[in-house]
Parts: sequence; structure tokens; C-alpha cells
Amino acid sequence: MRGLILVTGASSSPGFKTLARLRELGYDVLGVYNQHPVDGSVRWDLTNPTGLLDQYKPSAVVHMAAMGDVDGCEDDVESCYRVNAVATRDVARWCLRAGARLFYLSTDYVFRGDRGLYGEADAPRPINYYGLTKLLGEESVLAVDGVVVRVAWIYGFGPGRQNFGRTVVEKLSRGEEVKAIVDQWGSPTLNTLIAEMITKLLPINYSGVLHAAGPRLSRYEFALAIAKAFNFPTELVKPISISQLSFKAPRPRDSSLDSSRAVKILGIPVNDINYTLAIFKKEWESFKYASH
Repeated sequence: MRGLILVTGASSSPGFKTLARLRELGYDVLGVYNQHPVDGSVRWDLTNPTGLLDQYKPSAVVHMAAMGDVDGCEDDVESCYRVNAVATRDVARWCLRAGARLFYLSTDYVFRGDRGLYGEADAPRPINYYGLTKLLGEESVLAVDGVVVRVAWIYGFGPGRQNFGRTVVEKLSRGEEVKAIVDQWGSPTLNTLIAEMITKLLPINYSGVLHAAGPRLSRYEFALAIAKAFNFPTELVKPISISQLSFKAPRPRDSSLDSSRAVKILGIPVNDINYTLAIFKKEWESFKYASH
């Protein structure tokens, strides 16, 4: 793909990884952030999302900027709507006018979560405000023939909010117990593979929704898999029920995604937990070395 690729949300975990991977591959790429500066990136004003697009005129936009605090979205619905729905709508309209391609990172939380292993053709039905605003963003992207990449339970090393996978590794490495929910299921997705899948999507002619997430696991199963892969004592992982926790926003009970189409199209076994945790473990070794 020729021309500039603009990556929004460059200070997020998947945004940072995607920006770095595109640079490694020699793309002309610019990262933009809202609050947390990233080297080689510029600030994006969410009150004027198209101003920066007019300035740099990218040939493709990878839109990863979002208000992702699920409970925070319930507390500040106005900001959540402005960031996840309105800004995405404005970016989509700009891409339509400019003839630019648009790739949008979305979420499993667009689903109700009453059965799991959702496919791309299944009808969304969000049960919290975060999921609703992300679905509104999806609709804007699909209206301009963009690509909606749904992922779930993003984990890995890098900047951005702390995530469950990283917390599990850090706690177990210190010999601390990890409490993990046994009765909520999702599809843990490694940030490194999100970046890899985006780069694979760029040169191919694909539009519409694509599920690109990990395998169906409960948080307890995921924590146990990490313990085994990293050779930590599995007895440190303790099961708890979701009913023992209190959340502002309701959570889907089983919002796992069927990513078989992405595996076939992109050739990346994102739904193979052994494959993804081998990468995660290698990154942990590098992270430990760099932090000492």
C-alpha cells in the first residue's frame, strides 16, 4: 500500500504494537495519540478529529483510539459517545470523501454474551454503554466499506492500561496468588498478533467485519494456561465466580468470538493458545531483561 498510514490510539497497547510493526515493514506511518505522548507521534484533538486528517491526508487510517474503560463509560456517557461513536463517524466520513481505506478495531462487547463463539454474521446486541458506542462506530465504518476488526480481552506488554494477561504473569512471577473468574468466557487476544493481522489486512481487498481474536477461554482457564506456559505453579491460580465481583457496567457472560475466517484469510493461528502464549513468553523474557 502506497501513501501514509495513520494509526490512531498510538499510546494504546494494540496501537503502539501496530505502529511499531508497520515501521518495521517500511510503511510510511504516523501515530496519533490523545493524552499519552508516543515517540514519533502527534496529538489528536478529539473535538476536531478531521483537522489532522486534512493536514496529513493519509491513504489509510487504522482507527484504534477509543474510550475503553467499560465502567468509566457508564460514568461518563457523553465522553464515551463522543470518542467511540462521533469521532469514528467523522473519521469514516473523511475517509469516504478522501478515498482512504479505513480499518476499525472493535470489541466482543457488541454482543449480548448469552451463547458465545459468535461469528461475523451474528447480530450484535450490546448490554453496556461501551459496547453500544463501539457498535455505533462499527456502523459508521461499514457504511463506507471499511473493515471492522473485532478482538477481545486484549493482553500483552507495552503502554496503555494494565491488562489481565500481564497482571497474571507479573503476580505469578512474584509468587502471588491470582484470582480468576471461572464463569465468564471470552477470547484473549495478544496485542502483537493484532498488529500482525492489521498489517496482513492492509494489502488485501477485504471489507466488512472480521473476527480476529483468541480461543474461547474463561479467565480462570486463561490464567492456568499462562501459568503452565511460563512454568509457574498452577496452584497459585484461584477460581472465583463473577457474582463475587461488583461492576458498574454489566458484562456479557460469554462473548467469545469464532475467528476461523481470520485464520484462513490471514494465515495467523490467533486462536491457538499455545502459539500465542509462546510469543507472549518470549516477550516477557525481553521485557524482564529491558526493565533491569
